[in-house]
Amino acid sequence: MGSLREGSFNKKLANDAIKMQPESLDLEIVEIGNLQHYNEDLDNGNPPAEWVEFRKKIKEADGYLFFTPEYNRSISGVLKNAIDVGSRPYGQNSWGGKPGAVVSSSIGAIGGALANHALRQPMVFVDVYMMQQPEAYIGNTTTLFNEFNEIANPETRKFLDDWLKAFEAWVHKF
Repeated sequence: MGSLREGSFNKKLANDAIKMQPESLDLEIVEIGNLQHYNEDLDNGNPPAEWVEFRKKIKEADGYLFFTPEYNRSISGVLKNAIDVGSRPYGQNSWGGKPGAVVSSSIGAIGGALANHALRQPMVFVDVYMMQQPEAYIGNTTTLFNEFNEIANPETRKFLDDWLKAFEAWVHKF
């Protein structure tokens, strides 16, 4: 998740997606808020333990599902840092050769569409095969959830359920 805020709409979406996940998927949230900013000097010999654990988790994963907000028409710094930590040191990319997909959301009507596309650029470079269709832009998130932090709108819930099935099929292609 590209947002660290406790009440993050992306966190709510991710947690709801975990509840809705198809049986053949085993989605889990990987913490990125504890990763130090990437600095190549720290990677020489004894990298931070959080980096080592993060790299291990993403290397062991069969695919990646990103939930990202839109910050200034792009992705958040914490998400970009996680991509950098996972792709370094040079020649030791932990992301490569696996499927990925992105759900973007925002309080606005276009649902983080620019962040969605901005995230695709570095993921393609680190050799993650990003699902092209269907795309997932979820807007107007301030009114999307009920008191249980679940998607209240039945149409949005059905959309995410169908989208997760498409992601499941995408992962199984690999």
